[in-house]
Parts: sequence; C-alpha cells; structure tokens
Amino acid sequence: MNTKVPHPRSPSSCRAFTLIELVISSAVMSLILVGAYLCLGAALSAQKLIEPRAEVIQNARVAMAMISADLRAACPLSKDSEFLGMQRMLEDVEADNLDFATHNYLPQRPNEGDFCAISYFVEKDRDSGVLSLWRRRDPAIALDPLAGGSRDEIARGLRGVRFEYYDGYDWYDSWGDTEPKKKEKNTTVLPPNLSGMPEAVRITLWFDPNPRPPKDSRTPTASSPKAEVIEPPLVFQSVARLNLAAASQSGFSGGSSTNTIDNSSSQPNEMPGNAPGNF
Repeated sequence: MNTKVPHPRSPSSCRAFTLIELVISSAVMSLILVGAYLCLGAALSAQKLIEPRAEVIQNARVAMAMISADLRAACPLSKDSEFLGMQRMLEDVEADNLDFATHNYLPQRPNEGDFCAISYFVEKDRDSGVLSLWRRRDPAIALDPLAGGSRDEIARGLRGVRFEYYDGYDWYDSWGDTEPKKKEKNTTVLPPNLSGMPEAVRITLWFDPNPRPPKDSRTPTASSPKAEVIEPPLVFQSVARLNLAAASQSGFSGGSSTNTIDNSSSQPNEMPGNAPGNF
C-alpha cells in the first residue's frame, strides 16, 4: 500500500511578524502622522497670516493708484483756494486732509465736463472704531468747492495718512492758506506753500496688517491669557507729480504779481536728487 508522506513546509512560508517589528512599524507610522499633522498646522497658520496681508496690500495698491491718478491731473480748485493740504490728527493718529480739483473724471450726466472737485479725508467708524480713507467727488461747479458731491470709501483698516508737498526746493507738511489769520502779516510775498499748486505730493499710508477682528474679542483679565500684541503697521509710500501744476499756476497768476513766487529759474520737470520722470 503506497501512502504519500506530506512534505514539510519550508521555514519561509511559516514566518510571521514579531512583536518587535510591530512596535517599530507602529512607531514609524506615528512619526509620519505627527509630521503630517505639524505640516498641515503650519500651512494653515501661514494661510491665516498671509491672506489678510495680501488683502491689505491689494487695498493699498488700489488706494495709491486712485490718489496718484487724481493728483497727476490736478488743477486749481478755485481762485480763492487752488490747492489745500491740511495736517490733521484724529486722536493720536495722523489723518491729513487733501482738497483740490482734477481733470481725471469721466462725465456721467448731461452738462458735466472733466472738471471734478476732490477731497481725501479719514473718518472713524463709530461702531467698530476702524479708520477708513474716503474720497469726495463733486463734478458740479458750486459756490462752496469744499462741500457737496458724493462720498466713496477707498480703503479700510488704516492706521494713518500723511500728505507732503514739494514746491521744487523743499517738502512741506501743509499746503494752501488753511488759516486765513496768517495773511494779516505785512509781507508782499507769501511763503511758497501758501499759494499756487505744489509740483509733487508724497503719499504715505499706514495699514493694520491684520484688519480682521479676532474671534474672541473679550477683554483680557488677570486669569485670562495675555492681551494681543499689536503688530507694527504696513507702510506704503508713493510720490505723484502734478503734471498740470505749471500750466495751471501760470494761468491763475497772470493778473496777480504780489502773491506769487517767481520760480522761473527752476525746471518744472526736475527735482533735487531725482531724475525727470521718476514720479
């Protein structure tokens, strides 16, 4: 009687994972999961940090472009106030005002031209306390060029606005006769920044780097975490040349020789330390 004896299995076919191998593989898998979680958390934190700043940068670029376009086509506002730039403080924040006229306007209604009165100013929201930059535009030639028209919010989340004015020689913090009492001085020639129009305006905007309000707005107490650290503002600066300043000033100063400065020796397209066309 022939019986077949089963062959014994090879040692390799009976091999299994040992306890040490299972522990090591579990540890490696845990390290991989922890690393992936840390990378995901860092990516989310970076996204929360970058998104509001990217929005601020875009808002600043739009605001700078609008202000610069209006200033490049600036013209005298009226015979009494051709160009007004006033230093102003809103509590402890710089909030300068700017009033002028511009030809950078597309007529939208009948009987309108390209002349438009412009004002830039800062206001604080009563509910949130956030500062915003506003622009007032009035295409109608009214008796009061500093009032009327429509208002548009240009930028939100500001920490300050500063305008500086260049007359061909120096920079000034204000422009125009904003305080009429100064005119009573016995002088035949007004200071350069009290008459006419500047050759260029330097614009400086300070923005809150994280304008979005925090989720937990409760005031911190002794038992609560420390107060939120105030980050330094994002600063944006640009210089806009008033291309029509020379022509406008010569037109307005033709019949008045006592209140103007003779700048014929200075070139209108040149500034100390800057090549023509840099603005």
